[in-house]
Amino acid sequence: MGQGKSLSKTWLTTIAAAIVLAGCQPDAKPAAVANGAAPAVAVDVIKVATQSVNVTSTLPGRTNAFRIAEVRPQVRGIITARKFVEGSLVEKGDVLFELDASTYQASLASMKANLAKAEATLSRTELQAKRYNELVKKHAVSQQDYEDAQATYKEALASVKAAQANVNAAQIDLDYTHIKAPISGRIGRSIVTEGALVTANQTDALATIQQLDPLYVDLSQPSNELLKLRQSAGKEKDELKGINLFLDDGTPIEQKATLQFAEVSVNENTGTVNVRATLPNPDQFLLPGLYVRAQLPTEDRANAILVPQTALSRNARGEASVLVVNAENVVESRAVVATHTVGSQWLIDSGLEAGETVIVAGLQKVRAGSTVNPQVMESSKEQ
Repeated sequence: MGQGKSLSKTWLTTIAAAIVLAGCQPDAKPAAVANGAAPAVAVDVIKVATQSVNVTSTLPGRTNAFRIAEVRPQVRGIITARKFVEGSLVEKGDVLFELDASTYQASLASMKANLAKAEATLSRTELQAKRYNELVKKHAVSQQDYEDAQATYKEALASVKAAQANVNAAQIDLDYTHIKAPISGRIGRSIVTEGALVTANQTDALATIQQLDPLYVDLSQPSNELLKLRQSAGKEKDELKGINLFLDDGTPIEQKATLQFAEVSVNENTGTVNVRATLPNPDQFLLPGLYVRAQLPTEDRANAILVPQTALSRNARGEASVLVVNAENVVESRAVVATHTVGSQWLIDSGLEAGETVIVAGLQKVRAGSTVNPQVMESSKEQ
């Protein structure tokens, strides 16, 4: 029993000593925590400034051939030769196909014979008309005979003209047996071979030629942006040069496009206007039907506000907002309107003013109402 009382006294003494020591230790918690306030979080911020910006729109589009010509026969015949290599470049006037010309040569020879016969008749009737002209003055022939001779001469003259027209038509048909390229460009595959019968009224083209330099680029632009473009380009200037184009994978196209025209009406269903530009294609590397994106200038904004893309976030409804630090270093959420990008920055249409402080890094560590320690970075102006 004496030993148990001794152990109890020892434990009581130890506990009492621990309590005394704890009361003598200073408070280990920071003053801010003791007062119920969270410590200020360091964030990177920028001071918003205005600048002059050329606003552009990225528009989808497709390339189209500058000229397209379907090669078709003008006369009926059997193809005897194909004179081109599929996929090659051809010049206007080059012979592409040859047809069997024997029947057209025979027809031309017959028309020439008829012409010669008509010319001989004309020569005879002309001499008779001249002779009767002298005889009627001497009353050697009747007036009726004179008039008949003049009428016969005129009929012979008309016959010669008709025969000459027939010769010309026969020559044209003979020339059509050489089917020529109507334009210069790159020719596609041939749908016929030697021995095929073709006709003047057939629906299928023998081949298709496309002029690839330059190319058309057909774009679809919102109508309100087209109005801004015309205002910035000037009322007297409908043509705009220096349009940047990119392939579907983002590869830039070296040549610059030139705006040619816009449709005179707006599509009621989409609210867009069809715009056409021309694109030089000297090496003919680009082909018709390619999907491209065009950066088209829409307006020059003198007092634009830009913020880095990392500073802007969007909610589930797509509404944009930024975090602003006020004069007391407290974070505020600010709704903004941003519809265009300029380089790696968002162009703010409304919601921010010059001189305000926007958080650009550390957004995930703070929220509206948080106290922060702002670290000012460089201005948001494009370098």
